[in-house]
Amino acid sequence: MRHLTATFALSSLLAVTIAAADKVATPVPIGIAVAQTSNTALLGQEQVIGARFAEKYINARGGINGTPIKLVFQDTGGDEAGAINAFQNLITKDKVVGIVGPTLSQQAFSADPIADRAKVPVLGPSNTAKGIPQIGPFIARVSAPVSVVAPNAVKTALRLDPKIKKVAVLYAQNDAFSTSETGTFQQTAKDQGLTVATVQKFLTTDSDFTTQVTAVLNADVDLVIVSGLANDGGNLVKQLRQLGYKGIIIGGNGLNTSNMFPVCQQYCDGIIIAQAYSPAQPSANNQLFVKEYSAQYKKAPPQFAAQAFTAVQVFVDALKVIDHKKKLGEWELSDLRVALNTQILAGKYNTPLGAISFDKEGELQQADFYVAQIKMKDAKTGSFVFLK
Repeated sequence: MRHLTATFALSSLLAVTIAAADKVATPVPIGIAVAQTSNTALLGQEQVIGARFAEKYINARGGINGTPIKLVFQDTGGDEAGAINAFQNLITKDKVVGIVGPTLSQQAFSADPIADRAKVPVLGPSNTAKGIPQIGPFIARVSAPVSVVAPNAVKTALRLDPKIKKVAVLYAQNDAFSTSETGTFQQTAKDQGLTVATVQKFLTTDSDFTTQVTAVLNADVDLVIVSGLANDGGNLVKQLRQLGYKGIIIGGNGLNTSNMFPVCQQYCDGIIIAQAYSPAQPSANNQLFVKEYSAQYKKAPPQFAAQAFTAVQVFVDALKVIDHKKKLGEWELSDLRVALNTQILAGKYNTPLGAISFDKEGELQQADFYVAQIKMKDAKTGSFVFLK
């Protein structure tokens, strides 16, 4: 009898154990649609690193109330078609709860409407052009609009050299972000009493900028402002210096990556770029992020990595709130996506960017911004030195 009782008890214990094992939480899939190939990959590579670090960092701390997250990556490349394909795969094939991406505003204007129609929340990690949150109610961004960030660079240049009077503005006419950013730069220059002496257009696929540089030199300007991407922008800066321009250069957000250093090499030195993130941001959340990121990658986190990390964190923090009310495994996917979008807009988040929130349209509310200057150590390595 004792043997039968013991056997029954053991069987019951095994049944409970097996049942518990069956209830191990399935990882929650979050989509990451950024540029892993094309010339845009110079920016997207930092976003991949930031997102992967977020996955490791968050899961090590219990994920979503004990449920791990799983990032699902889709390469958008550098064009609209790639972003559309990536979004469609994440929504219908991978069945993610939300999407971080794409890398470019140009891509967002094409791909975001697909997610919005499917009622899938999107957080843009680097989409700063005018009009992004207005694409639809399921579109928000953790990247501050260019209208807020870019003017800081112009004001800093004037502080460094109060004698600046004439400006040359150059921008990539085939990129939505660059055309949006140059409008802000040009208006800021006029607001500061500067003369915009020449405006030059180029393409993100260009490599020869002789015509544009010649126009800049003939205009005899004191300041050059470049809105483009890392590869074309880096080559443009290089040719400006090689052909004799010696004044201050401001780079837009598309040049805001150390992956540009091998492109313009020693000629990157001195470029001023406004920042939406600083490793010196004093919050406890950021300092822990910086400590662990630096330990793993042997360098301070750059802006694009910090913004990608923040986007993943916002999704997770919002999902934690939802999970407390009703376990995630009990939701229909379509209902969970809608609830997640509602919670994202309602929440407040302590992130590496500082304390952030969103307005009713999904526009980022962020307090702290910065300006940095590139200091090159040699032809291929350098750093962003933050200016006070």
